[in-house]
Amino acid sequence: MTGIWKNWMTVWAWGVVAFGALLMTGAFPGVDGLVRDVLVLFGNLPDGGTILEDRAMRFAVGLMGAVTMGWGLTIAFLLPAISAAGPSGWRALTLALAIWYVVDGLISVTTGFAANAVSNTALAIAYVIPVLGSGVLRTS
Repeated sequence: MTGIWKNWMTVWAWGVVAFGALLMTGAFPGVDGLVRDVLVLFGNLPDGGTILEDRAMRFAVGLMGAVTMGWGLTIAFLLPAISAAGPSGWRALTLALAIWYVVDGLISVTTGFAANAVSNTALAIAYVIPVLGSGVLRTS
């Protein structure tokens, strides 16, 4: 992957890191305002985001942020190795993302956070565009 597609994928990976950082703020009272807004939006919560008053939820959201940051950083730093591996590297990453998409989407919908599945779809599309546009999945 080269050129605009490589740049797009790099920005995409760092966007995942940034979203993880946002989620991570849910663990810390006083800096969790924006993540409360995201939870209200994604979960259609009428209570104004008081969900983070529960210690277990604060832990879960903060930890999910750390995991999401790690996921984004892993992809960002491994992009050269994935590209060097050729189609098999891109197929492996695409499979991993497809599994995440299905599992995360099912959890989102069944727990009442269907808007998260919508944002996941936007993230998946933003991944698929450079992968298909660059032709990295094609074998020679």
